[in-house]
Amino acid sequence: MKRITILIADDEAEIADLIALHLEKEGYHLIKVSDGREALHVIHTQAIDLAILDIMMPGLDGYEVTRQIREKYHMPIIFLSAKTSDLDKITGLVMGADDYMTKPFNPMELVARVNAQLRRSMQLNVPTQEDQSIWILEVGGLTIDPEQRTVTLYGENIVLTPKEFDILYLLAGHSRKVFSAENIFEHVWGEAYFESGNTVMVHIRTLRKKLGEDKTKNKWIKTIWGVGYTFNG
Repeated sequence: MKRITILIADDEAEIADLIALHLEKEGYHLIKVSDGREALHVIHTQAIDLAILDIMMPGLDGYEVTRQIREKYHMPIIFLSAKTSDLDKITGLVMGADDYMTKPFNPMELVARVNAQLRRSMQLNVPTQEDQSIWILEVGGLTIDPEQRTVTLYGENIVLTPKEFDILYLLAGHSRKVFSAENIFEHVWGEAYFESGNTVMVHIRTLRKKLGEDKTKNKWIKTIWGVGYTFNG
């Protein structure tokens, strides 16, 4: 069985060592780096299953590292940062992170979140009988390929974060069905919904912008006020 490799990128050696200590007990292989450029080098040269990133790192910050990772890779990313505002958390999630924890943190909670992200990632990547019936979605000029996880609009590639892709595929795959913010969060994040409406709203907003809806309002994703969102395909 393949050993799972986790990247820890944090310029505070004591924190990186503490994280590694607890994750090694779970049987994971750990790679520790102290700056953003080194983190990207490891991502590009080794098979990484999950990345734990600080935001304020030398070289490149965690936001930029995440942006570059998301250009090619779909591994889970967890931000572990001293930045504690809601805006910081939402920015991290919009940039492509799958989870966000603030310092100081409970190491056992971090282990639990790592395990949850890895379980979800592995479930998404294991072929099932159901996968045989998953087809490329084509609506008007919009094409969504769930196997390649690509989206094109009138032949032009649209770069989405993993969460943006999952939201779009969920809505487009159930055209005209209305999903509440709670439904979307539980489907896409795979965990219980609690005060996460802003997270869903911000993802919908950036998704609409990437689909050009700032020019043609609500063409693809329609807001049903007081209820939720639906795909207008």
